[in-house]
Amino acid sequence: MMQTYTKSMQGNTRTASPLWSIVLAGGEGKRLAPVIKQWLGEEKPKQYCTFTGTRSMLQHTVDRADCLAAPEQRVTVVGAHHEAEAVRQLDSRGGKLVLQPANRDTAAGIYLPLTYVRAMDPDATVVIYPSDHFIYPEGVFIDAVRHAALAADLMDDRLMLLGIRPDAKEFEYGHIKLDQRVADYGPHSVWTVDQFLEKPDPRTAGSLGEEVLWNTMIIVAKVDMLWKLGEKTLPSMMRLFETFQPAIGTSRELQVLGRLYERMPVRNFSSDVLERAPSHVAAFEVRDVAWNDWGRAERITESLRGIGKVPVFSAELTGVA
Repeated sequence: MMQTYTKSMQGNTRTASPLWSIVLAGGEGKRLAPVIKQWLGEEKPKQYCTFTGTRSMLQHTVDRADCLAAPEQRVTVVGAHHEAEAVRQLDSRGGKLVLQPANRDTAAGIYLPLTYVRAMDPDATVVIYPSDHFIYPEGVFIDAVRHAALAADLMDDRLMLLGIRPDAKEFEYGHIKLDQRVADYGPHSVWTVDQFLEKPDPRTAGSLGEEVLWNTMIIVAKVDMLWKLGEKTLPSMMRLFETFQPAIGTSRELQVLGRLYERMPVRNFSSDVLERAPSHVAAFEVRDVAWNDWGRAERITESLRGIGKVPVFSAELTGVA
């Protein structure tokens, strides 16, 4: 199987399906909120903050996405109460902006924008990007996502979950226990998944062995495959989104969406979808890329120092000398 996939992937230079981007920017960044408030003097989710250079994390993410898919094939989901900030930051970048009426955790955060992509292009391949993660260097990462999109076209019965080899002990990340390597593309590898664990305790993480990746929550999949996976693991949620889809683009859209979210269950994509369906997931191992979710201030400081940048936080704020 490995040779078949490898040969097929190397024979392609682009995906067979139209490529769309979903940018997830609906989080509130509660873990980092106290430090950001002390730093800026106001509360602001980290995806809207500029930690280095002139672009926010959201703008960095959107620009990466637009290297692979056209802006008009990008859907960005944000909390409705952050509309003004999102519009200001995305004003010159185009794309579709979806306002989530309330935060119902990551499953709804993914399937809401996917409903829009499905309504416009049901045969598409979609790349889902969290907007609040550190990624460096961007060029190598973009090339890895391009390869993952090729893999998703070939292995269209699985979603590609991008993973990074651990370089430290970290128990706040999802862990992917790998099974068999089935394909290579350049320095990157595709694996079947034995087990997925969201934020395991140290003892459980230690029992997973050496073949483990950190889950970046960057996902590449066919729209139809991802939808069917939702129907299998979250049937009541998916019925709500099925009801909503015909209202997209009509005068009833916002009204129907608001009512929908009054009944929307709180579900986590990692624990309620991935952990329950590892046989439908392939891990795409990304090499030569530094990745961090920047969930704590010290992670930001360490990442910036690692690429020769001056940290924006003082040592007093982070506790890192």
